Amino acid sequence: MTAGGSHLRTSDSRPGTPADASAPARGRAYLATVEGFVGALMMFVGSIGTGWIANGSPMIRQPVVIALRTEGWGVAVSTVLLTAGAMLLMRSWLRLGQRLGAYGGSSLRSVVVAISAWSLPLMFCVPVFSRDVYAYTGQGRLVMEGQNPYEVGISTLNNWFSLGADPAWAENRTPYGPYFLWLARAVVGLTGAQPDASVLLFRVLAGAGVLLCVIFVPKLAELHGINGARALWISVANPLFLISFIASAHNDALMVGLAVAGVYLAATRRYLPGILLVTASIGIKPITVLLLPFIGLMWAGPSASWPRKFLMWAATAGISFGVLALSGIPYNLGIGWTWAIMDPTPGYTGYSPSGFLGQQVEMLANALGLPGGTLATWLRTAMKWAAIGLVLLLMFRGDYSRAVRRMALAFTAVVMLSPIIQPWYILWFLPFLAVTGIRDDWQIRSLYVGVTFFVVFGAQDQLSVWSFVELPIDASSLAFFTALAFTFYLLVLDVHTRKLLIEGKPLDLARRGWEWAMERRAQRQPGAARQREAAAVERRETP
Repeated sequence: MTAGGSHLRTSDSRPGTPADASAPARGRAYLATVEGFVGALMMFVGSIGTGWIANGSPMIRQPVVIALRTEGWGVAVSTVLLTAGAMLLMRSWLRLGQRLGAYGGSSLRSVVVAISAWSLPLMFCVPVFSRDVYAYTGQGRLVMEGQNPYEVGISTLNNWFSLGADPAWAENRTPYGPYFLWLARAVVGLTGAQPDASVLLFRVLAGAGVLLCVIFVPKLAELHGINGARALWISVANPLFLISFIASAHNDALMVGLAVAGVYLAATRRYLPGILLVTASIGIKPITVLLLPFIGLMWAGPSASWPRKFLMWAATAGISFGVLALSGIPYNLGIGWTWAIMDPTPGYTGYSPSGFLGQQVEMLANALGLPGGTLATWLRTAMKWAAIGLVLLLMFRGDYSRAVRRMALAFTAVVMLSPIIQPWYILWFLPFLAVTGIRDDWQIRSLYVGVTFFVVFGAQDQLSVWSFVELPIDASSLAFFTALAFTFYLLVLDVHTRKLLIEGKPLDLARRGWEWAMERRAQRQPGAARQREAAAVERRETP
């Protein structure tokens, strides 16, 4: 029996649905698939006017592109299309989950078809929600020109600004592993650093990561007694995953895909190939080094002694780090990737738990005359150390059959207790939670809230609009209000989706609240008035 094959109830092994588990299948899934395809097409069109186009791209000289990016009406229409398309994709994902019913029969095929259909328009988008993909081209150029991206930023390149990268990358060292730098150099070698062609090839690499997830997420889920279609719907079909990994072309897609494949192989007792695939994932982005201790536990076996566990931990680390050390020889990269683990980026994001709580502590402390900034820093540092403590606890305590679940929780702790959380960071651990069970209660509702929040955040935060364009309302505010209106529709007006976050229909809840208030009022009234009020309430409650 393997670490993944015990079929113990890791969290929720019921095949249930994301909303109403006992309800029959709600029609065929193709309706939601078509709706999502339309949303992705809207995003494609909207990206032309508000996505990130490199200064060196010939696209900016096309008449249609010029109109959509320089005319007020063009920017406004593009903003609404991009935002409404992303929210329509959100609704399609929710409806797909509802329409799959009890996840029987051909439900896995339906999820795969939906992922394919929704990804196709996003493959050809102008980069949206992030422009990190342009920095990849710059880092590929650094390697090609014999420079070390672990030591210098892309500002050392001639005409680097035309690549389209965020100026924040100008002096920053790369946080990526050697294998991704090899791939970036290969892309630049094929495209000559032409921005649009480079983006397309980086998307192909990201698509390979998505494909690995499509293949191995259902397999890993089935090892844990979890329905593979549901796990795939949760982790890969969700709009944040597709937008971040296809439209934005983040290299995290390849990192996650290799990690999921490696964990699956290790969970089925193919330990050496599993370690090598996880090592390949670390070579894309080093954060997945967190998975190695749990791979070592799987290798040690279900009844291993502590000396054997330590031996397998040492063997796992030795194989992985040995391969990575050898991988640093080409292009003289060395082990520069370790800085991304040892010297994390300073600062915080206000929507991370650590960042938000730190802000509140700082504000309260300052009001009391205390050193708020220092106390906030202490709190964030304490939360980072708490994450490390949780990783160690999960390494040393827990059932062998729950090794992948423990891995998922450790990964979640490190991300969620970090002071910096980018929207796509939650996608690092989501597949591992999905394959070991996400229940149809507060857990799935938390996912709905998180995905919606980051889709709305990305839609209004990452828009490329030239400052000279005159708009009656700035594009960021227009995107925010569009997303807010669509969210209100999903929560209150849509008869299908409004039940996902709120038990019962909102209007029914309002009616019940009104009747309760009237009943309380009647109880406080004396004599005939009280009787009349009580009778009226009784009439309303009578069918």
